[in-house]
Amino acid sequence: MEKNGEANIYNLINTEHKQISFVPEGTNYNWTDPSYHLPAFYEVWALYAKDGHEQFYRDCADTSRMFLHRACAASTGLNADYTEFSGKPHNTSWMPAAFRYDSWRVPMNIAMDYVWFGKDKTWQHAYANLFQGFLISKGIDKFEDQYNLDGSRPDFILKAGNVKKLRHSLGLVSTAGTASLMTLDNNSLDFVRALWTAKLEPYDDGYFDPYYDGLLYLFSLMHMSGKYQIIKPK
Repeated sequence: MEKNGEANIYNLINTEHKQISFVPEGTNYNWTDPSYHLPAFYEVWALYAKDGHEQFYRDCADTSRMFLHRACAASTGLNADYTEFSGKPHNTSWMPAAFRYDSWRVPMNIAMDYVWFGKDKTWQHAYANLFQGFLISKGIDKFEDQYNLDGSRPDFILKAGNVKKLRHSLGLVSTAGTASLMTLDNNSLDFVRALWTAKLEPYDDGYFDPYYDGLLYLFSLMHMSGKYQIIKPK
């Protein structure tokens, strides 16, 4: 096995920053994707991997939690698809930074950490209220699937399917619903109802996404059922 960095190939986790890299190759190793940050998984590895890296995994979990504080905008709770390790949005050659498809996974990942370990509940409560509050301000049945971090519409729209447009996407409806696990705000019930009544079916323009929309819908239902739990070794 080559050493870290040889042939321009690196570990999945940037060991200097204790954060997962976007891709363990080339310059992609030096920035990250907020939706790849799963502190709950690091905690599970620290408990059960038994590979001698337990403290490193705990450090990565704590680092990811603090990273998410920085990556989620203080005014909206929105995060960019890609960021620097500092949490600052990262523009790429193929698109400018904004809240887009990868970003949808973040509220679900944070909710999983809240339910499984609950080590950052004060911030997670505030985050859920802020994030759902922003979407409510756009309309519970109308909020779109891409935004600038300040909540404005982006000039660049990332295409899904053959039509370049903004949608009220099932994937975001689903993961926004899981944020209700972290809050007792009255608005949270509206998101639970929206998830419960949602359907995986083609949009009006004919686009159908059983993969991404479908899997986020499935995982969100699993989380909300209370049955998505750690399977502990016997």
